[in-house]
Amino acid sequence: MVLEHDPIEHFRAWLRDAEAAEPNDPNAMALATVDRAGNPSVRMVLLKDVDERGFVFYTNLGSRKAREIAANSHVALCFHWKSSRRQVRVEGRVEGVADGEADAYFASRPRISQIGAWASKQSQPLEGRFELERRVAWFASRYAIGAVPRPDFWSGYRVRPAMIEFWEDRPFRLHMRRIYRRDEGTWTSGELYP
Repeated sequence: MVLEHDPIEHFRAWLRDAEAAEPNDPNAMALATVDRAGNPSVRMVLLKDVDERGFVFYTNLGSRKAREIAANSHVALCFHWKSSRRQVRVEGRVEGVADGEADAYFASRPRISQIGAWASKQSQPLEGRFELERRVAWFASRYAIGAVPRPDFWSGYRVRPAMIEFWEDRPFRLHMRRIYRRDEGTWTSGELYP
């Protein structure tokens, strides 16, 4: 079976199942990073693309996650699809996406999301909601006509997986766990005890 040898196709199959079953955000994934001192941090982000190169998400490059990625490019992802009782864990290194890729994705976003990217000083203190609303109004006025350009402080990251583990609930806690490890570009796989 091809899924046993190709973890990206295996993931895509499970993501399609999740898109049919999950009521909200089947592409949501927990992203775990660590700071320079080794303190962990985790938050939910949205998967925007997946291919043989890895898993892509976008963010403000001044955000806490971006600062932590700059300090340590090793990260972990976790997808949990409660409706299908499945989970996928990914470990790997992060790299930035190419400017053209970030530009194309940014251009595909709704205009208000583009304005929001300009207005948000992500992860910085906010004195009050009015401050954010004022910034949104200012940038909406600045870019009232024409395309909204991608801010130079906003881009994407690709997690290049070194390990992908698939977990599926089974009766009597005899769960299925299949792990894939990549060594010099070649995937190997096996099963783990639950």
